[in-house]
Formats: sequence, structure tokens, C-alpha cells
Amino acid sequence: MIDTLQKQNRANLWLFIATAAYFIMNGAQFWETAIMIPAWTAAPPESLFFFKGPYGLDFKNFWIIVHSSHEVLILIALVFNWKFKKTRNLMLLLLVAHMGVRVWTLQYFAPTIIEFQNMELQSVVDPSLVDKAAEWRNLNYLRVGLFFLINLGFAGLLWSNVKRNSNA
Repeated sequence: MIDTLQKQNRANLWLFIATAAYFIMNGAQFWETAIMIPAWTAAPPESLFFFKGPYGLDFKNFWIIVHSSHEVLILIALVFNWKFKKTRNLMLLLLVAHMGVRVWTLQYFAPTIIEFQNMELQSVVDPSLVDKAAEWRNLNYLRVGLFFLINLGFAGLLWSNVKRNSNA
């Protein structure tokens, strides 16, 4: 009994670490969505100056590191939770949902923002680019919301596990 409880506690610790890392990532997503995205999507190509020059913003490396680190932590948590069927299955479901949003990111969001970043800066506003940027921005609201909901699923699973273990 104690051995199983210790394994559950260790599994919950890794799920907590992975979920906390996900919340940190959610915070960065909210910040970028609230502050940066409205600025650069306001009036392209004129508003794309954020990405230009020697001090231009490029969040690519940041997001690669953040997502990769988080996903490694989720996989570690999954390994530690593998023996617990209900938790494992729910984690797999949430991980599949997460990966679905990641695939969408890599197929649409990343290439589109790279396209914007590579555009020549001009002191005009192109209505077709404004529409394209608005579509990207609006779909990003959905994407960030989905990431947050998936993480709430991980948090709820952790809460359920901790509650169940405290009653054991």
C-alpha cells in the first residue's frame, strides 16, 4: 500500500510540474496575444516594424524551447503515471488534443507569421494583409484558448488524483 501511494505521489509530482510548466507557457501565450499580436497585426506591412532591424523581435527560439521543455515534462509525467490506467488514459487524450493544436500551429501559424516577418517594411497599409493578419489574430485567440482548456484538463486530473490519494 505504501509503495503504491509513494508511486502515486511521485506520479502526481511530475504531473504537477508538467501542469505548472504548461501554465507558465499559457501566461506567455496570453501576454503575446494581449500585447504583441494586436500591435503587429494592426496595419501590415507598416506595423511589421516589430520584426525588423537589429533589435527586431523573433520569438521562434523562445517558443521552440518553451514547447519542447513542456512536452518533455508531459512525457515524463506520462511515464510516471503509466501504471495508473485512468490517469494514463486521460493524459493520453489530453496529449493528443495538445498535439493536434501543435500540428495546427506548425501547419498554419508558424508559416504565416514567418511570411509576415519576411515582408518588406513599407509605409502603407495593405487591406488584404490587414485581413490576413486579422484572420491569424482571431484564429490565435481560439488556439490560445484551446491550449488553456487542455491545461485545465491536466490541472483537473491532478486535482482529482490528489483528492483521491488524500482519501486513501
